[in-house]
Amino acid sequence: MAAATAAHGGHLATRLRPSTRRRPPMPLQVLAKVNFVTSSPPIFISTNLAHINLHHLKELYVLCNHSSHRFPNVDSVGRVEPIDFVKLCTAVSHSSVVVSAFTKPEFFTPGSFSGEVVSKFNGIGGDWIRKMTPVTPENGRLIGFGRAVSDCGLTASIYDVMVHPALQGRGIGRMIVQRIIRKLTSIGVYDIAALCSDKERSFFGACGFGDDTLKSKTMMYTRTPISPSIEEQAIVAGRKLLIFPPKR
Repeated sequence: MAAATAAHGGHLATRLRPSTRRRPPMPLQVLAKVNFVTSSPPIFISTNLAHINLHHLKELYVLCNHSSHRFPNVDSVGRVEPIDFVKLCTAVSHSSVVVSAFTKPEFFTPGSFSGEVVSKFNGIGGDWIRKMTPVTPENGRLIGFGRAVSDCGLTASIYDVMVHPALQGRGIGRMIVQRIIRKLTSIGVYDIAALCSDKERSFFGACGFGDDTLKSKTMMYTRTPISPSIEEQAIVAGRKLLIFPPKR
């Protein structure tokens, strides 16, 4: 029995003994690329309107080159005109759901559009106590935003979902949309639309949105009445039907 036990034990020890062979180290260039793709700063998501600094929100609109106007003025390099601050304050204050995302300044350089944003939070060096402190709207910087307008009973529409360009592709935008949907469904609103451009369709598709099953179109008011006696030129833009008067 002892011999059998010893043999059995030796067999197990051989199977469980870790290998002494080591894999070759990964090149630094590959490590840098992996860290850039997978690393993400700690994020705090808020639905409290009081947490938003509206001046910082206007800066985020500029950084994301985002405009709430359907046909904004665009300069020679493709930058849209800055949003009117007073109208921004009015729009945000009248929104049914407002979601904001924050990260701490030491993890993020607000003006960064490159891997510099990653180098801020890779590793353990620096003031690790401050870095280990949870992110809050008080110690964080606004890096993401989204809002919804609703009658709070039947329907809602999502607008202005944006994430700082240096942090896009890390799931932050999806977190914002999911929080908006959670807030709306919690009050019984399930008819939720997302009016988006062609570039944004894939993003909202990944968030669970699709074409209207009723094949309906959104018609935008253009100050031109639709009359059967007047030939009109109809242009379909995504889910929106735009009506323009004929050229004279």
